[in-house]
Amino acid sequence: MKTGASRGAVIGRYERQEITPSVEIANKIAKALEVSLDYLVGNASTVVKDKKILERIEAIADMPADNQNQIFNVIDALIRDYNAKKAYS
Repeated sequence: MKTGASRGAVIGRYERQEITPSVEIANKIAKALEVSLDYLVGNASTVVKDKKILERIEAIADMPADNQNQIFNVIDALIRDYNAKKAYS
């Protein structure tokens, strides 16, 4: 088992890009920080921490394309309306 000091040294080496964590370790770091692995490695610009939103996104991803398109049309309309209201407020 690593001590706190040796863990800190390893994390410092990650930060200085001297070593790269394994996928398993990177996943543990992402979970500890409550971010996605994609966000941790710079492949996502948004952090979604709301579990209900994530569950909905996963449910949509499992739907057939025509159902997804219907949902996206509704979401796009709501976003457009929200942005219009913001612009005129």
